[in-house]
Amino acid sequence: RYAKWREEWGKWFYLRSYTQVYLLQGALLFLIVLPILFINKSIGTSLNYLDFFGMAVWALGFIFESVGDAQLARFIKDPNNKGKLMQSGLWRYTRHPNYFGEVTQWWGLWIIALSVPNGIYGIIGPLTITFLILKVSGIPMLEKKMEENPEFAEYKKRTSIFIPLPTKIDGK
Repeated sequence: RYAKWREEWGKWFYLRSYTQVYLLQGALLFLIVLPILFINKSIGTSLNYLDFFGMAVWALGFIFESVGDAQLARFIKDPNNKGKLMQSGLWRYTRHPNYFGEVTQWWGLWIIALSVPNGIYGIIGPLTITFLILKVSGIPMLEKKMEENPEFAEYKKRTSIFIPLPTKIDGK
């Protein structure tokens, strides 16, 4: 992607890189980590039910992201799968278990932030990452690439795009 930008942007590459890649991504990262900033700013308190619930949500996300990534890595490593689409394991229930896991982790951190002063305002973080993954750079870019695979149309009919759901039979 960056090599393509270098070609497209020509003499403006360095300025656009600085603003679009570094400044924009830095600003987005600041918004995403707001729950952590609120947590780190607060004075330590004892754990409560929100903390434990948030940790459980975060752990669910961690499992989805790490297991989904490990399953995909094993699938890609197998030469028999060349040109095929991953459709088993967690990938049977969602086309993007790793993105679901990523987003779920940020929602878990926000739930933990609810225990600290002004933590509710940290909702900007999970809302931002959810929007980016669902609508901007995550799923839309990957789905476009996946459409090149002939198996994708059927997979798309029976498998949830994001939230893990039971597989649909005959696309219903």
